[in-house]
Amino acid sequence: MKLYNSITKTKDDFYTHEPGVVKMYTCGPTVYHFAHIGNLRSYIMEDVLQKALEHEGYNVQRCMNITDVGHLTSDADTGEDKMLKGARREHKTVMEIAKFYTDAFFADCEKLNIKRPGMIEPATNCIPEFITMIEGLLEKGYAYEAGGNIYFDTSKLKKYYVFSEHEEEDLETGVREGVEEDTNKRNKADFVLWFTKSKFEDQELKWDSPFGVGYPGWHIECSCISLKHLGEYLDLHCGGIDNAFPHHTNEIAQSESYLGHAWCPQWFHVHHLNTTSGKMSKSSGEFLTVSLLEEKGYDPLAYRFFCLGSHYRRNLVFSYENLGNAQSAYEKLVARIAALKNEGEIREEAMQPLKDKFAEAIGNDLNTSLATTVLYDVLKADLTDAEKLHLLADFDSVLSLSLLEKAKALAEKQAKEKAAEDAMPEGMQELLDARAAARKAKNWAESDRIRDEIAAMGYVIVDTPAGAKVKKA
Repeated sequence: MKLYNSITKTKDDFYTHEPGVVKMYTCGPTVYHFAHIGNLRSYIMEDVLQKALEHEGYNVQRCMNITDVGHLTSDADTGEDKMLKGARREHKTVMEIAKFYTDAFFADCEKLNIKRPGMIEPATNCIPEFITMIEGLLEKGYAYEAGGNIYFDTSKLKKYYVFSEHEEEDLETGVREGVEEDTNKRNKADFVLWFTKSKFEDQELKWDSPFGVGYPGWHIECSCISLKHLGEYLDLHCGGIDNAFPHHTNEIAQSESYLGHAWCPQWFHVHHLNTTSGKMSKSSGEFLTVSLLEEKGYDPLAYRFFCLGSHYRRNLVFSYENLGNAQSAYEKLVARIAALKNEGEIREEAMQPLKDKFAEAIGNDLNTSLATTVLYDVLKADLTDAEKLHLLADFDSVLSLSLLEKAKALAEKQAKEKAAEDAMPEGMQELLDARAAARKAKNWAESDRIRDEIAAMGYVIVDTPAGAKVKKA
């Protein structure tokens, strides 16, 4: 597999520190509100990446944090704590907010077939680990105290802006909400490791520490949670492109300074989901959530299918028209699969070219758009139905569109409808024939009378290209 590496800015061969084992870290949600579908695009693509690696035989050990403290309304360590903001909005405690929106996040993930990481850790569980790393950074001269807070000193690094070749607009997201200057900092790029009681007196969550009563900064948590669960060497770090700076930049700075060696060699960043008016966020325009899509009649997996139709390193434009087109294509794909019968032999040599084509698409920097076209190649191929179903199941273990499950449910529904049609009461077909004759003669009154008679028997008429059918009302 080759993946684009945000550090090297090149498409590199994927490799691991320990043969056959992938230590993968995913930045998790800040659980102060529902995740919008832009957030969830990143998790969908990270999920495909994990399943693609597992499909290749890797043992993927994936860890995710839950930010329930420390993430401020500006990513540059200023403003109000997002969790406190959520608690005030809903008149609940911070931990009540955290529990509710953590559960909501994973409920959305389940609807989107996003696999739950094997290791999930809330930031509030790891205060001792944060303190230990901060103490180590102070001892090594990479951190300092000013104005009651502990800061990381970026001037001690040979290179701080490791993602400097990202688009300027992406780097600027780190200061996107009106950043106020922090006069305690020695350098503009320095960032907070620990806030004390000298700031944010209304902060609900505080802990004793050698630096004073306070709470951790946002950036320290991912470094410590990764170190706790995955050890000193990480293989792959994932997240949205807006996390590249400052969050991931700061993670690298503090982790490598603390450990004294290189930490994570490969970085996977998913680009934005935009609306036609610009970048999606919780504070602008319609708040697009999975639940809202469901309310409007869209299948969450149609949204997943929509995301897979574009490369993860391209901005994707969302509109209901685009989603509707994706849902229509998804439903047609499921319908074609539902028509297959699990019959015929299975020949590995006959299936191998399509397996190779799928592997090549996924292995070329996770080209999900090309990989989904292989599904249609399978349906058109000169293969037995059993072979087609075998390949579709194999590929869907990576794409996770529930293709065979949806197709089975549709086939069963169609079978029930046909059985109901075949079980029409005596005389029903004669009534349908009479109605057809009346319609042909444009005798609408007679046609309506027959329709009403059929309705009185507990059936409704469904006009199809193949003729009129009836089903139970």
